[in-house]
Amino acid sequence: MKPEAEFASQTVPEWREAYMNYKYLKTLLEQILVFRQRQPPENQAKRPKPSMSLKRKVSLLRAFSGLTNNSFIKHKEDEVIVVNAKQQVDEEQQGGECPNYQTVFLRSSEDGGDLDLVFFKRLDDEFNKVVRFYKTKVEEVVREAGELNNQMDALIALRIKVNNPSMEVTEEHQDHPKRLEDADEHKMASLEVLDRVKINATSETPRSTFRNVFNSLNVDLNYSRNELKNAQGKLKQAFLEFHEKLRLLKNYAFLNQMAFSKIMKKYDKITSRNASGVYLQMVEESYLSQSEEVAKLIERVEAVFIKHFCKGDRQRAMNTLRLKSKREKHRVTFFVGVFFGCSLALVVAIITSIHARDLLQGEGHTKYMNTIFPLYSLFGFIVLHMLMYAGNIYFWVRYRVNYAFIFGFKQGTEMGFKQILLLTFGLSVLILAAVLSNLEMELDPETESYKAWTELLPLGLVIVVVLMTICPFNILYRTNRFFFLVCLWHCICAPLYMVTLPDFFLADQFTSQVQLLRNIQFYVCYYGWGDFKKRDATTCNESNIFEIISIVIAVVPYWIRVLQCIRRFCEGSDSTQAMNGLKYLSTIAAVVSRTIYIQRRGTSLKILAASTSGVATIFNTYWDVVMDWGLLCRNSENPWLRDKLILPNRSVYFLAMVLNVILRLAWMQTVLDFHEAPFLHRNALIAIVAILEIIRRGIWNFFRLENEHLNNVGKFRAVKSMPLPFSYENKDL
Repeated sequence: MKPEAEFASQTVPEWREAYMNYKYLKTLLEQILVFRQRQPPENQAKRPKPSMSLKRKVSLLRAFSGLTNNSFIKHKEDEVIVVNAKQQVDEEQQGGECPNYQTVFLRSSEDGGDLDLVFFKRLDDEFNKVVRFYKTKVEEVVREAGELNNQMDALIALRIKVNNPSMEVTEEHQDHPKRLEDADEHKMASLEVLDRVKINATSETPRSTFRNVFNSLNVDLNYSRNELKNAQGKLKQAFLEFHEKLRLLKNYAFLNQMAFSKIMKKYDKITSRNASGVYLQMVEESYLSQSEEVAKLIERVEAVFIKHFCKGDRQRAMNTLRLKSKREKHRVTFFVGVFFGCSLALVVAIITSIHARDLLQGEGHTKYMNTIFPLYSLFGFIVLHMLMYAGNIYFWVRYRVNYAFIFGFKQGTEMGFKQILLLTFGLSVLILAAVLSNLEMELDPETESYKAWTELLPLGLVIVVVLMTICPFNILYRTNRFFFLVCLWHCICAPLYMVTLPDFFLADQFTSQVQLLRNIQFYVCYYGWGDFKKRDATTCNESNIFEIISIVIAVVPYWIRVLQCIRRFCEGSDSTQAMNGLKYLSTIAAVVSRTIYIQRRGTSLKILAASTSGVATIFNTYWDVVMDWGLLCRNSENPWLRDKLILPNRSVYFLAMVLNVILRLAWMQTVLDFHEAPFLHRNALIAIVAILEIIRRGIWNFFRLENEHLNNVGKFRAVKSMPLPFSYENKDL
């Protein structure tokens, strides 16, 4: 792997702008190289030969060549550059001083010296940027360490109060560092701290939400074990995130030092000069290399975590703090291929069976499309949505969109696109096998008398899928299934839970799966009222109650989003959520009017459906492109897009906007009375419209998370901000 690619692959995506721009500096060096290659041979002969000290003695993978004190021995006659450090006030650090490094190039009078001047000017800018960012982040983690100190004081005092109510202090903590400060500065845990704090560790439940509507979120301590458990769980998670931030910061310093070392070595090689020694000595003596705060904090955090959260078990603590990166398993790729091949074979078998027996023209064609097709199309919608999600993950990983951090997956548990494809094709094999079995059992004279059992195949498949989803055993990606079920429960209970991105992201997915929800309604009616024994859906399709419930079912996903917007607006986290809620209300009006028009017909209903759908389409399209994707910025660096783009080809964004508009206009087939075609059944046309909406949602998903990722990049937000369990009444403590 080339140094540039290796450097880029190890950087933190959210801090991308803060790293040394190795690619641009390499471009400047290439310009110097091109200039020197174009010089006449007699000029090239006059160039000084590189000093023997430039020979690489050890690999950069083992050490930073040039970052040790004895790597280069400088002589006055060999000097190429002089580096000066000037103290200046850094406004970003509230008046704090930060050295500003400037390199003086001593050979600017030589041919091509202006190119060297440009290179060193940009090199200084990059190094000063790196040092300022690193110093800002170090000061930030030092402040956070102070906050965690206070939290640990309160937690240990609460633990003493709960376990030993009669004790005021405990000798257990005198010989062990409980704080993140130096060991000789720690003090005993005193119960007096409990008089100055309030608890934030109450678990969020619908009941607690109702209670907090009338009371403050911070309640007085009641010294219960449940309260202690919740506080300890929150603080443990805060320590995990803090430790991860420290590790990222340590890796940031390491990678930048390596990048400066490599770029200076490359400069020496191209120019046959000995400039890297002076510059890398400056790098070694700078705050970036000399600061030890991060390393010390890592040691203290690990010591506290081992003692107070893992009962002294170092191995268990290290396994929790330093999660191993997920390994790619070859058997996953193998089974993806196996299931994909089986799916293709089953599709061919089904098509062959249908055409060989001329089922499309048979008497039971209409009855089959009215009953069995809606039952199996439900699984088709699920498989297609999973395929789109797998495609999203593939492109997110390819363009380094940190989807695992955005969704809040636990490190190492996020599913890659291959795992999603494994589940998708595995499910498709079950579905296609059931469809083929249904056809064979129906047409085989020996099984014709068991028509009722034939009709139960789709229901059995639904039961299997549901059981696999809620299976409590540690199989089939239990962590991810649990994460999905929690988000689903939060959607169902909206607005009683605090709304996070995974919650409203999942709710948005359901707004594109209205037909799937209606198919679930058909399952309940078809099997609940006994029509499956006669393969007759007349009772369901002609029932007024069924039609009313169909309207309610279509409204539910949008209503959940309205409630989520209300919750976010009331919390004050986003003032635009009021308009977002109105957007979903306009969509509800459009869905209801179109559904009633399909059921009742009439010119006035047609006009109402067209007008509400038009307003909702304009509102939703604007919100998709401008608010969710952050595009259509007229004065941006990329006209009519946005300043920062991840995809290299800008035309893809314009194509996505056009496709989003076209696919949103699929509702026009309703008001144009295009409900059936000579070669398509009505239910087939409904399925096609639903498929187009799922495809549109898959496109929306990629650009929505891309915009969220760029927002995190702009704020350098690489670690989750965890709520702390205690609030001090006196903020100075």
